[in-house]
Amino acid sequence: MWLIVGTMPEEHAGLETGECHVRDGGLELPSGRMLPVARGTAALLGTAVLTCAHYGLPAPHAVLAGDIGTGAGSRTAYRYLTEHLASLRPQGITFHYLFPDVDWHNRVLMAAQSLEPQPLLVADAGFMYVAKMSGYADAYTLFTPDAGEMAFLADECAPHPFYTRGFLLDEAADVAELLERARRHGNCPPYLIVKGAVDSIAGPAGIMETVAEPCVPAMEAIGGTGDIITALVTVFLMRGDAVAEACLRAARCGRRLAALANPTPATQIGELLAFLPEALRREGEGV
Repeated sequence: MWLIVGTMPEEHAGLETGECHVRDGGLELPSGRMLPVARGTAALLGTAVLTCAHYGLPAPHAVLAGDIGTGAGSRTAYRYLTEHLASLRPQGITFHYLFPDVDWHNRVLMAAQSLEPQPLLVADAGFMYVAKMSGYADAYTLFTPDAGEMAFLADECAPHPFYTRGFLLDEAADVAELLERARRHGNCPPYLIVKGAVDSIAGPAGIMETVAEPCVPAMEAIGGTGDIITALVTVFLMRGDAVAEACLRAARCGRRLAALANPTPATQIGELLAFLPEALRREGEGV
Protein backbone atom coordinates (compact mmCIF):
# COMPACT_ATOMS: atom_id res chain seq x y z
CA MET A 1 0.00 0.00 0.00
CA TRP A 2 1.12 3.52 -0.81
CA LEU A 3 -0.45 6.59 0.81
CA ILE A 4 -1.04 9.93 -0.92
CA VAL A 5 -1.80 12.64 1.62
CA GLY A 6 -3.10 16.12 0.89
CA THR A 7 -5.95 18.58 1.09
CA MET A 8 -9.03 19.61 -0.87
CA PRO A 9 -9.92 23.33 -1.11
CA GLU A 10 -13.22 22.84 0.72
CA GLU A 11 -13.85 24.08 4.23
CA HIS A 12 -16.32 21.44 5.40
CA ALA A 13 -15.31 18.46 3.26
CA GLY A 14 -14.26 16.25 6.17
CA LEU A 15 -11.69 13.47 5.99
CA GLU A 16 -11.68 11.05 3.03
CA THR A 17 -9.62 7.85 3.21
CA GLY A 18 -9.37 4.95 0.79
CA GLU A 19 -9.09 4.41 -2.95
CA CYS A 20 -10.08 7.06 -5.49
CA HIS A 21 -11.15 6.52 -9.10
CA VAL A 22 -11.09 8.64 -12.24
CA ARG A 23 -14.53 8.77 -13.85
CA ASP A 24 -15.83 11.05 -16.60
CA GLY A 25 -12.79 13.29 -16.28
CA GLY A 26 -13.21 13.81 -12.53
CA LEU A 27 -11.77 12.27 -9.37
CA GLU A 28 -14.24 10.09 -7.48
CA LEU A 29 -13.42 10.15 -3.77
CA PRO A 30 -13.88 7.15 -1.46
CA SER A 31 -17.23 8.62 -0.35
CA GLY A 32 -18.42 8.81 -3.96
CA ARG A 33 -18.13 12.61 -4.18
CA MET A 34 -16.49 14.03 -7.28
CA LEU A 35 -13.66 16.55 -7.53
CA PRO A 36 -12.40 18.15 -10.72
CA VAL A 37 -8.96 16.88 -11.76
CA ALA A 38 -7.44 20.34 -11.80
CA ARG A 39 -4.32 21.42 -9.98
CA GLY A 40 -3.27 20.35 -6.49
CA THR A 41 -3.75 17.04 -4.77
CA ALA A 42 -6.63 16.09 -7.07
CA ALA A 43 -4.30 16.35 -10.08
CA LEU A 44 -1.66 14.29 -8.28
CA LEU A 45 -4.17 11.61 -7.29
CA GLY A 46 -5.86 11.50 -10.68
CA THR A 47 -2.54 11.02 -12.44
CA ALA A 48 -1.44 8.37 -9.94
CA VAL A 49 -4.71 6.43 -10.26
CA LEU A 50 -4.51 6.36 -14.07
CA THR A 51 -0.82 5.42 -14.04
CA CYS A 52 -1.46 2.59 -11.58
CA ALA A 53 -4.23 1.30 -13.84
CA HIS A 54 -1.84 1.33 -16.80
CA TYR A 55 0.61 -0.90 -14.92
CA GLY A 56 -2.01 -3.09 -13.25
CA LEU A 57 -1.19 -1.79 -9.77
CA PRO A 58 -3.71 -1.15 -7.00
CA ALA A 59 -4.60 2.50 -6.63
CA PRO A 60 -2.90 4.41 -3.82
CA HIS A 61 -4.70 4.87 -0.52
CA ALA A 62 -5.74 8.52 -0.30
CA VAL A 63 -5.84 10.54 2.91
CA LEU A 64 -7.60 13.79 2.02
CA ALA A 65 -8.85 16.58 4.26
CA GLY A 66 -10.84 19.69 3.42
CA ASP A 67 -8.81 22.79 4.27
CA ILE A 68 -9.04 26.36 2.98
CA GLY A 69 -5.93 27.51 4.84
CA THR A 70 -7.06 27.49 8.48
CA GLY A 71 -5.20 24.25 9.22
CA ALA A 72 -8.18 22.55 10.87
CA GLY A 73 -8.63 19.94 8.14
CA SER A 74 -4.90 19.37 7.87
CA ARG A 75 -4.67 18.61 11.58
CA THR A 76 -7.40 16.00 11.09
CA ALA A 77 -5.21 14.33 8.45
CA TYR A 78 -2.13 14.56 10.66
CA ARG A 79 -4.05 12.95 13.51
CA TYR A 80 -5.35 10.16 11.27
CA LEU A 81 -1.80 9.33 10.18
CA THR A 82 -0.39 9.23 13.70
CA GLU A 83 -3.21 6.91 14.78
CA HIS A 84 -3.28 4.60 11.75
CA LEU A 85 0.20 4.32 10.24
CA ALA A 86 1.03 1.35 12.44
CA SER A 87 -1.95 -0.61 11.08
CA LEU A 88 -1.66 0.63 7.48
CA ARG A 89 2.08 -0.16 7.26
CA PRO A 90 2.52 1.60 3.91
CA GLN A 91 5.35 0.88 1.49
CA GLY A 92 5.63 4.63 1.02
CA ILE A 93 3.90 7.95 1.58
CA THR A 94 3.65 10.90 -0.81
CA PHE A 95 2.82 14.10 1.04
CA HIS A 96 1.38 17.00 -0.93
CA TYR A 97 -0.06 20.11 0.67
CA LEU A 98 -0.95 20.10 4.35
CA PHE A 99 -1.02 23.20 6.51
CA PRO A 100 2.54 23.57 7.87
CA ASP A 101 2.29 22.54 11.51
CA VAL A 102 5.73 21.54 12.78
CA ASP A 103 4.49 19.74 15.89
CA TRP A 104 2.06 17.55 13.95
CA HIS A 105 4.64 17.00 11.22
CA ASN A 106 7.09 15.66 13.78
CA ARG A 107 4.49 13.31 15.25
CA VAL A 108 3.74 11.88 11.80
CA LEU A 109 7.45 11.54 10.97
CA MET A 110 8.12 9.70 14.24
CA ALA A 111 5.19 7.38 13.56
CA ALA A 112 6.57 6.61 10.08
CA GLN A 113 10.10 6.07 11.40
CA SER A 114 8.81 3.63 14.01
CA LEU A 115 7.63 1.24 11.29
CA GLU A 116 9.70 -1.72 10.17
CA PRO A 117 10.53 -1.55 7.36
CA GLN A 118 10.37 2.23 7.21
CA PRO A 119 8.30 3.58 4.32
CA LEU A 120 9.79 5.69 1.55
CA LEU A 121 8.84 9.32 2.13
CA VAL A 122 8.16 11.69 -0.78
CA ALA A 123 7.19 15.34 -0.33
CA ASP A 124 5.97 17.96 -2.77
CA ALA A 125 4.36 21.39 -2.48
CA GLY A 126 3.65 22.72 1.00
CA PHE A 127 4.79 19.60 2.78
CA MET A 128 8.37 20.31 1.73
CA TYR A 129 8.04 23.61 3.57
CA VAL A 130 7.10 22.07 6.89
CA ALA A 131 9.68 19.29 6.45
CA LYS A 132 12.38 21.94 6.13
CA MET A 133 10.93 24.07 8.93
CA SER A 134 11.02 21.03 11.22
CA GLY A 135 14.74 20.46 10.69
CA TYR A 136 14.12 16.92 9.45
CA ALA A 137 14.15 17.40 5.67
CA ASP A 138 17.01 14.91 5.35
CA ALA A 139 14.81 12.18 6.87
CA TYR A 140 12.85 12.02 3.61
CA THR A 141 13.63 9.97 0.52
CA LEU A 142 12.67 12.44 -2.22
CA PHE A 143 11.55 16.03 -2.70
CA THR A 144 10.13 17.33 -5.99
CA PRO A 145 10.67 21.12 -5.90
CA ASP A 146 10.52 23.63 -8.70
CA ALA A 147 13.36 26.14 -9.05
CA GLY A 148 11.86 28.63 -6.58
CA GLU A 149 11.25 25.94 -3.98
CA MET A 150 14.82 24.73 -4.49
CA ALA A 151 16.04 28.23 -3.66
CA PHE A 152 13.95 28.12 -0.47
CA LEU A 153 15.50 24.80 0.53
CA ALA A 154 18.93 26.34 -0.07
CA ASP A 155 18.20 29.33 2.18
CA GLU A 156 19.06 28.27 5.70
CA CYS A 157 17.51 31.49 7.06
CA ALA A 158 14.12 31.41 5.34
CA PRO A 159 11.20 29.98 7.37
CA HIS A 160 8.89 30.10 4.31
CA PRO A 161 9.41 30.50 0.53
CA PHE A 162 8.06 34.06 0.78
CA TYR A 163 11.20 35.01 2.72
CA THR A 164 13.76 33.37 0.42
CA ARG A 165 16.61 35.82 -0.08
CA GLY A 166 16.77 37.39 -3.53
CA PHE A 167 20.27 36.32 -4.47
CA LEU A 168 19.16 32.68 -4.25
CA LEU A 169 16.17 33.35 -6.50
CA ASP A 170 18.31 34.90 -9.24
CA GLU A 171 17.67 33.23 -12.59
CA ALA A 172 21.39 32.63 -12.89
CA ALA A 173 21.44 30.58 -9.68
CA ASP A 174 22.89 27.17 -10.43
CA VAL A 175 20.84 24.14 -9.35
CA ALA A 176 24.00 22.28 -8.34
CA GLU A 177 25.05 25.18 -6.10
CA LEU A 178 21.59 25.42 -4.54
CA LEU A 179 21.64 21.67 -3.95
CA GLU A 180 25.04 21.79 -2.26
CA ARG A 181 23.91 24.65 -0.04
CA ALA A 182 20.69 22.85 0.94
CA ARG A 183 22.66 19.69 1.72
CA ARG A 184 25.18 21.60 3.81
CA HIS A 185 22.39 22.73 6.12
CA GLY A 186 20.44 19.44 6.14
CA ASN A 187 17.53 20.97 4.22
CA CYS A 188 16.90 18.30 1.61
CA PRO A 189 16.78 14.51 1.26
CA PRO A 190 19.17 12.29 -0.73
CA TYR A 191 17.10 12.51 -3.93
CA LEU A 192 15.37 15.41 -5.69
CA ILE A 193 13.64 16.13 -8.96
CA VAL A 194 14.15 19.86 -9.52
CA LYS A 195 11.46 20.75 -12.04
CA GLY A 196 11.94 23.53 -14.57
CA ALA A 197 12.79 24.33 -18.17
CA VAL A 198 15.46 21.69 -17.60
CA ASP A 199 14.64 19.01 -15.04
CA SER A 200 17.54 18.04 -12.79
CA ILE A 201 17.69 14.64 -11.09
CA ALA A 202 19.81 14.78 -7.96
CA GLY A 203 21.18 11.90 -5.90
CA PRO A 204 23.47 11.62 -2.87
CA ALA A 205 26.52 12.60 -4.95
CA GLY A 206 24.91 15.58 -6.71
CA ILE A 207 23.21 16.11 -10.08
CA MET A 208 23.01 12.73 -11.82
CA GLU A 209 20.93 13.51 -14.91
CA THR A 210 19.21 16.40 -16.65
CA VAL A 211 16.18 16.13 -18.91
CA ALA A 212 15.55 18.99 -21.35
CA GLU A 213 13.73 17.42 -24.30
CA PRO A 214 11.15 17.57 -25.58
CA CYS A 215 10.68 21.18 -24.54
CA VAL A 216 7.07 22.43 -24.50
CA PRO A 217 7.09 26.02 -23.14
CA ALA A 218 3.31 26.18 -22.72
CA MET A 219 3.58 23.68 -19.86
CA GLU A 220 5.20 26.36 -17.70
CA ALA A 221 1.92 28.31 -17.72
CA ILE A 222 -0.35 25.39 -16.77
CA GLY A 223 -0.96 25.01 -13.05
CA GLY A 224 -0.56 21.48 -11.77
CA THR A 225 1.96 20.11 -14.25
CA GLY A 226 4.46 19.59 -11.42
CA ASP A 227 1.86 17.44 -9.66
CA ILE A 228 1.91 15.11 -12.66
CA ILE A 229 5.66 14.52 -12.19
CA THR A 230 5.19 13.81 -8.49
CA ALA A 231 2.41 11.34 -9.29
CA LEU A 232 4.53 9.58 -11.92
CA VAL A 233 7.53 9.16 -9.65
CA THR A 234 5.22 7.88 -6.91
CA VAL A 235 3.90 5.10 -9.14
CA PHE A 236 7.35 4.16 -10.44
CA LEU A 237 8.42 3.79 -6.80
CA MET A 238 5.28 1.78 -6.07
CA ARG A 239 6.21 -0.74 -8.74
CA GLY A 240 9.69 -1.14 -7.25
CA ASP A 241 11.93 1.06 -9.41
CA ALA A 242 15.11 2.33 -7.77
CA VAL A 243 14.69 5.93 -6.65
CA ALA A 244 17.11 7.43 -9.20
CA GLU A 245 15.54 5.48 -12.06
CA ALA A 246 12.02 6.39 -10.93
CA CYS A 247 12.98 10.08 -10.95
CA LEU A 248 14.48 9.92 -14.42
CA ARG A 249 11.50 8.03 -15.85
CA ALA A 250 9.04 10.49 -14.31
CA ALA A 251 10.84 13.49 -15.81
CA ARG A 252 11.07 11.86 -19.25
CA CYS A 253 7.45 10.70 -19.20
CA GLY A 254 6.19 14.13 -18.20
CA ARG A 255 7.89 15.63 -21.21
CA ARG A 256 6.58 12.91 -23.52
CA LEU A 257 3.09 13.67 -22.23
CA ALA A 258 3.57 17.37 -22.95
CA ALA A 259 4.75 16.72 -26.50
CA LEU A 260 1.80 14.44 -27.21
CA ALA A 261 -0.73 16.88 -25.80
CA ASN A 262 0.73 19.94 -27.61
CA PRO A 263 -0.96 22.23 -25.07
CA THR A 264 -1.62 25.95 -24.99
CA PRO A 265 -1.47 28.00 -21.78
CA ALA A 266 -5.26 27.57 -21.55
CA THR A 267 -5.06 23.76 -21.48
CA GLN A 268 -6.28 22.13 -18.26
CA ILE A 269 -4.71 19.19 -16.43
CA GLY A 270 -7.66 16.94 -17.21
CA GLU A 271 -7.04 17.44 -20.91
CA LEU A 272 -3.39 16.45 -20.55
CA LEU A 273 -4.25 13.18 -18.84
CA ALA A 274 -5.99 11.91 -21.97
CA PHE A 275 -2.48 11.47 -23.41
CA LEU A 276 -1.05 9.71 -20.35
CA PRO A 277 -1.45 6.08 -21.52
CA GLU A 278 0.44 6.78 -24.76
CA ALA A 279 3.17 8.65 -22.87
CA LEU A 280 3.59 5.69 -20.52
CA ARG A 281 3.68 3.27 -23.43
CA ARG A 282 6.41 5.30 -25.11
CA GLU A 283 8.38 5.55 -21.89
CA GLY A 284 8.23 1.77 -21.54
CA GLU A 285 9.46 1.31 -25.10
CA GLY A 286 12.04 4.07 -24.88
CA VAL A 287 10.47 5.87 -27.85
